[in-house]
Amino acid sequence: MSDVGRKTSRGSRWMTALLGVGLLAGGCAVGPDYQAPKSTVGEGWGELGPSGTADGPATRPSAQPLPVRWWRMFNDPTLNDLIERSARSNLDLQRATARIREARAAHDVAEADIFPNVDVNGSYNRSRNRFAPGGGNDAHDQYKAGFDASWEIDVFGGVRRGVEAANADIAAAVEDRRDVLVSLMAEVARNYIELRSYQRRIDIARENLSAQQKTLDLTKNMLAAGVVTDLDVARAEAQVATTASQIPLLQSAARQSIHTLGVLLGADPMALVPELSQSLPIPKTPPEVPVGIPSQILLRRPDLRRAEAQLHAATARIGVATADLFPRFSLTGSLGLQSSKFSSLGDWDSRYWSIGPSVAWPIFDAGRIAANINVQNAKQEQALLLYQQTVLDALRDVEDALVAYAKEETRRRILAKAADANRRAVDLANQLYEAGRTDFLSVLQAQRDLFASQDALVQSDSAVATNLVALYKSLGGGWEAPVEETH
Repeated sequence: MSDVGRKTSRGSRWMTALLGVGLLAGGCAVGPDYQAPKSTVGEGWGELGPSGTADGPATRPSAQPLPVRWWRMFNDPTLNDLIERSARSNLDLQRATARIREARAAHDVAEADIFPNVDVNGSYNRSRNRFAPGGGNDAHDQYKAGFDASWEIDVFGGVRRGVEAANADIAAAVEDRRDVLVSLMAEVARNYIELRSYQRRIDIARENLSAQQKTLDLTKNMLAAGVVTDLDVARAEAQVATTASQIPLLQSAARQSIHTLGVLLGADPMALVPELSQSLPIPKTPPEVPVGIPSQILLRRPDLRRAEAQLHAATARIGVATADLFPRFSLTGSLGLQSSKFSSLGDWDSRYWSIGPSVAWPIFDAGRIAANINVQNAKQEQALLLYQQTVLDALRDVEDALVAYAKEETRRRILAKAADANRRAVDLANQLYEAGRTDFLSVLQAQRDLFASQDALVQSDSAVATNLVALYKSLGGGWEAPVEETH
């Protein structure tokens, strides 16, 4: 057998041996295998009580899933349109989508380490050695072209653990986008409800201002008739001015809500002014609200799913660090052509090749590898604690939203009764005042109480609706519907 044949045979045996080692080790990888954390949650919400119903209208639990498009339960076409437009154009959401693409590209980088690296190269060199026999007057040319290849065989699974971590990073990025989407929809709904609340409060202020202006005109007429004094007129004028002063503040707040909604939709702050300036009612809450059971939020809330994906990634990176303790097996080779004449570069005799395995095993690194493993273990512990804390925060969010929604609904019913009573009191006070059977202070106080109770009722209407939005957000609903991740 020729030398070339013997070398080829030995190279083939080395390659076969390394491939065999790689295949044998292909089914295992160093480091801990990921196990999903177990979270113990109750079977029902504490704020709903044993009966399953909160001290409010209807926040009863239901095994039925939450409505995917929960905002449509308010039956407000404008709100529906704003939320679905924001899901297409919000800039924070677009940034979150770009982070998904970044994570996918990082995964491709990690996965590329599984495969061999092949480089093509070519060179030309002209040299002369003046100390060579004969004076060194002859110049020598050398032409070279070929391929170099190297392959580090992932015997102990460090690369595969890196790919596993990159996959978990993608999942975390996807859930991060969904979390941004859930927050975005809730923020659009909240600002829209606040806008309609400000507009309704402006309408109420104007209605009361009109009634107070009529009282002022009546008082001036009674002053002319000598029935009342200048003091009564001054008090009526002060009442009118005080009520009028509230309107600019409410108008400013309403405009700022429109500006915020414009930015949430990825538009100029003034873009929605023509569309939203007309006063419309506050969206009405539905008669019943299905809230499901606590275990469902572990599967639905994006921040919980993101925290679990981050825990998975941290666990996999322990394996990446642990693989550095073990030897690295590589296979390198080259194949090419080399000649002193360009015209003969393609001849069979110009060929050259080499192939050979190599192994590298760190013997002393002053504890760097062990320290890095400790770092990754600590990060994994932090990720687990973060997940557990996120579960507790999620449960608290729902319980807070349940009690806030139920108690505000109770408060709204009481305020509605107060507003009706104050309306009757104003009518009676005006009648008695015109008949000269009561003083003007009774009229003033009745009007003040009516304005205050009506304004408080509108704010409570708004609070009930925004608390329901907060409940839907805490339950993690809505990300499944409008615009999924961009690939």
